[in-house]
This record gives sequence, structure tokens and C-alpha cells, in this order.
Amino acid sequence: MSSTTLEPRTERPGAPVRPPKKRRPPILPWTLLVPSLVVLGVLVGYPLVRLVVMSFQKYERAQLMGQPAEWVGFDNYVQVLTDVDGFWTVLLRSFLFMVACVVLTMVLGTLIALLMMRLGKGFRLLVSVGLLLAWAMPALAATIVWGWIFDTQYGVINNLLTAITGDNWMGHSWLLNPLQFFLIATLIIVWGAVPFVAFTMYAGLTQIPGEVLEAAQLDGAGPVQRFRLIMIPYVRSIITVLIVLSIIWDLRVFTQIYALQGVGGDRDKTNTIGVYIYQMGMAQGHYGLAGAISVIFVFIMLGISFYYVRQTVREEEL
Repeated sequence: MSSTTLEPRTERPGAPVRPPKKRRPPILPWTLLVPSLVVLGVLVGYPLVRLVVMSFQKYERAQLMGQPAEWVGFDNYVQVLTDVDGFWTVLLRSFLFMVACVVLTMVLGTLIALLMMRLGKGFRLLVSVGLLLAWAMPALAATIVWGWIFDTQYGVINNLLTAITGDNWMGHSWLLNPLQFFLIATLIIVWGAVPFVAFTMYAGLTQIPGEVLEAAQLDGAGPVQRFRLIMIPYVRSIITVLIVLSIIWDLRVFTQIYALQGVGGDRDKTNTIGVYIYQMGMAQGHYGLAGAISVIFVFIMLGISFYYVRQTVREEEL
């Protein structure tokens, strides 16, 4: 029998080199994404484009009745950015309020997560149920309940202070004073946001190898040193995500502030950026100015979200 051997095919000298064929991108995944992209474009894309167009127009309540809007270019943006007593004051107030809420939320959430690691199974379950109940309560319902607690005439706080101090606290209004208003608002927002931070931090801390913590303890590291030098590096990415998300959520807070203002707060002295945009448009009818403020706020949120997305992509590449 004769055997034949297959030798690799070689190109002749001087023959043109054929470029490799490009693989066509798969069509099926993009086809499946089309319905979602269409829905996303209709629900998000169109309102966003409409908002940008409105921000360049003098859009008042008369335009809601069908009158054409006058194109004013960047006049709305100039008016907003030069309004020191209005826009810049509210924006600064919103950032200060956000910083206080984020710091308290992260500190308390981390402490509760550390506490859950040391509790037994029964107590940990009890704490988890309490956190879930606080997290599950709608923001509007929670704000109304807290408003009753600090009510002027029959609030629990006023009755308790009257019983403890002996002074008559009945009739004291906690919401008329802007500082006290934001103290109560901070309490409400932190109370509702701590469960998410606590559960997320607890899930991250439980992934730290026990051998590493035991070795550090045998080397003489105390609880604070173990937390600072071992735990934080392990969950640094989780902390970054939680801080960025908390900044975004607390900066655009609306329900709690608006509801507290309805209970008894001074709107002019307690507005945050979300409520300010709403009042500028719905209450005063200046939809063009409200659109300009919203676009500026969107760019602020995009800048914060960009850092979050970049951190997420970096972790996926590791």
C-alpha cells in the first residue's frame, strides 16, 4: 500500500497575501436587544431630548395651551448660573446636606455590619428583619410618620422632652427652623438608607478569609488595626460603589424634603435641588428655566456616575 502525506500548503513566492477574513458580528444578540433599546429610547431618550429643547426656549404656562414657545438660546442658562441667591444657594445647600447624609449613612451602616458579624444567629436574624422593615417602608409613608413624631402639638418628641426636662415643649415647631428641619430630614434619609449599606458591607466583610484575620490577631493587631489594615482593603471597591451611589441618591432626594415642607417647613429656606426644580416648573410655571436647571443637574450627575462606571469597568477587567 502506498501512503500519502499531507503537507502544509505554502504560498508561491511573489503571490499576493490574502488578508484574513473578518468575522461578521453576530446578529442575534443585537436583534434581541432591539425591543429594549426602542423602549429605552422612547421612555428616556425622548423626554431627555424634549428637556434639552425646552431649556433653550421661553416655555411658560401659556405654551401649555398651545402657543408657540420663543427660542431664547442660552438665556435660561445665563439666568440660572447668575442667580446667586437662588440656584447657587440651593445647590450649595443640597451638597452640604448630601455630605452629612452620606457620612452618617456609611459610618452607621458599617458599624451595624460589624455588629452583625459578632451577633449570634438569632440576634442577627432579628437585626436583619428590623433593617428590612425600615428599608421596605416607602419614603413618603416614613416621612409622614416622622412628621407625626415631631409634631408641634401631639408629637412624641415634644411630650418626651416635656416629661424629662419639666419645661413645656408643647407647641415647639421643629420644622420652621431650617437647621432643625434638615436635622430631621437627615434622620429620615439616613434611617432609610442605612439598611442597604449595612447589608452590602456585611456581605463583603463575610467574604474576608478568616485565616487572614486570625493571623493578624496572633501577630498582635487590635480590632481597629484589623479593620483599617485588612478589612478596608478587602472591601475598598464595595465602599467606593456605596459612597458613589449614596452621593447620587442623596443629592437628588425629593420625596422626604417635599413632604416635610408640606408638614410645616419653610420652602424658601429648605429647598434642595430636586424640590427647587419642581417648584420652578410646576409651581411658578417657568418650565424653560426648570429645564435649564435640570440639564445642569444632569451633567453633575453624569460626572458623578462616570466615576462609578469607571470603577465598575476596572473591577470587571481584573
